[in-house]
Amino acid sequence: MNILRAKQEIIHTVRAYLAKDEEGNYRIPAVHQRPVLLMGPPGIGKTAIMEQVATECGIALVSYTITHHTRQSAIGLPYLTKREYGGREQTITEYTMSEIIASVYAKMEETGLREGILFLDEINCVSETLAPTMLQLLQRKSFGSHFVPEGWLIVAAGNPPEYNKSVRDFDVVTLDRLRRIDVEEDYAVWKKYAYRSRIHPAILSYLDIKKQHFYAYETTVDGQAFVTARGWEDLSQFLLVCEQMDIAVDEPVVREYLQHPFIARDFAAYYDLFRKYQSDYHVEEILSGTQPAAALERLKTAPFDERLSVIGLLIGRLTEAFAAAHYTDMTVTRLFDSLKAVKRMLGQQSLGELLARESTGIRTALDAQQKASAVDRREVSALLRAARQLEDDRTALAAGAIRDDEEGFALLSARFQQEVQRMEQQAGDAAQALECAFAFLEAAFGKSQEMVVFVTELNTNFFSTWFIGQYGSEAYVRNNQDLMIGKQREDLLGEIGKIHSFLTGY
Repeated sequence: MNILRAKQEIIHTVRAYLAKDEEGNYRIPAVHQRPVLLMGPPGIGKTAIMEQVATECGIALVSYTITHHTRQSAIGLPYLTKREYGGREQTITEYTMSEIIASVYAKMEETGLREGILFLDEINCVSETLAPTMLQLLQRKSFGSHFVPEGWLIVAAGNPPEYNKSVRDFDVVTLDRLRRIDVEEDYAVWKKYAYRSRIHPAILSYLDIKKQHFYAYETTVDGQAFVTARGWEDLSQFLLVCEQMDIAVDEPVVREYLQHPFIARDFAAYYDLFRKYQSDYHVEEILSGTQPAAALERLKTAPFDERLSVIGLLIGRLTEAFAAAHYTDMTVTRLFDSLKAVKRMLGQQSLGELLARESTGIRTALDAQQKASAVDRREVSALLRAARQLEDDRTALAAGAIRDDEEGFALLSARFQQEVQRMEQQAGDAAQALECAFAFLEAAFGKSQEMVVFVTELNTNFFSTWFIGQYGSEAYVRNNQDLMIGKQREDLLGEIGKIHSFLTGY
């Protein structure tokens, strides 16, 4: 299955394992809560989905790459102690608590969350001395005499043997105690994640043209040649920063991320073209409504891959605008909620104290979320902006020596309206840019397959679907209906179904 389906399966598992009956007992006893084993190629996103699952389920996450550990760190260190057996005192060996089990308890104390996921990566690549301990964990949920706390699920991940020479096979006894989920690479699924993570538009445009280069692994006379989803994402981060700092990126740099000589060379050449198209087509002018005549005429006769590149440029720039509007909306919404809470409490505490309480509450909640699991750093920034605005409001009240609650709240409302106006201006600019993009592409292509590609990309992109749902777009609605995007998809699926029935007899 693809990584998105695997994520949903784990979320369902978490909810089922943590469901309780009327007496507060887990409906599925711990002995029947099978650990989940995720098996799939490296760099496919197994660790990333665990962070997302923990965040979405509101539980804690402790993550270990088990190949970094020895038997001693996993099971604990031995020490001698006295015990009485059969009326006689005996000296026996016991073990200190496993570092891994101890980290679970530390995470519970740190976050206040009693339930969570213990994620162990590269589970089938452990050393020979550690292998029995890992089997004990999977079979009994314990390291030595120390058990994983109740309410904590075990999820392990491993790579198939073709990707790692150190892989060990699990025996039937162990496999019969696991829920094995086999995960495969899937560009269409990753692309939705890529838009949310704002992967560089050059990468998405390139992979739209050459999907077979999304994930590659082969053994050549020169050694292993491979490209993974992790490699594309890390390269994207580097490209974005280098462009901001005006640092050139060439083929040798690309090969440091895409360790497949042909794909690295091919993408490096495409990236150079993409950068050239960015200046040749004057994207900022297009989105401001200028419609440069030379760019329009060139695009009409351009080859298909160049047309896709220009669409990618437009989508990339629009995504930046939509994402900025999304996080500004998050800031304003959180401010609004805080000001409503402040208004309800007027008279019980001073305005300054109420504002301090709200800003502290935001920071405390964010700190707890970050300790429990990974949090979108842009979401963190948006909420911290809300906290800082509340702190600035408090400073403004003090500077104005305002003591009357009604007068003070009127000042807060006026300051909030300024934030709303900035948000509306930002959204208005993004909406105008979208309409201009549609106007340019309509002039270049009309109701063609290129327009189908553009609308489909908008439908795939988290930030564009959020923005259009929030603010609407006449051009989007018109083209979506005229091109019958949904109907084309249904017709295509229908044709695929007919072919499948013909080939299989079902």
